[in-house]
Amino acid sequence: MGELDVMGRMLIVFGVLLIVVGGLILLFARLGPFGRLPGDIVIERENFSCFFPLTSMILLSILLTIVLNVLVRLLSR
Repeated sequence: MGELDVMGRMLIVFGVLLIVVGGLILLFARLGPFGRLPGDIVIERENFSCFFPLTSMILLSILLTIVLNVLVRLLSR
């Protein structure tokens, strides 16, 4: 198997992973409190609004870390 074959397969896996993660984010946005968790920072003023989803991003980071670790372990066998 050549280097281009390996790189092509890796790109396909990462592309599928991005599609799955994007779908999960859309699902969480519709079903759950994703983006409205305690710890998410929302500042609203008269002509200004700022939203910083701190807790949601930490939760997403933990979830992605777990998923990527499982994928790496499965692909390295």
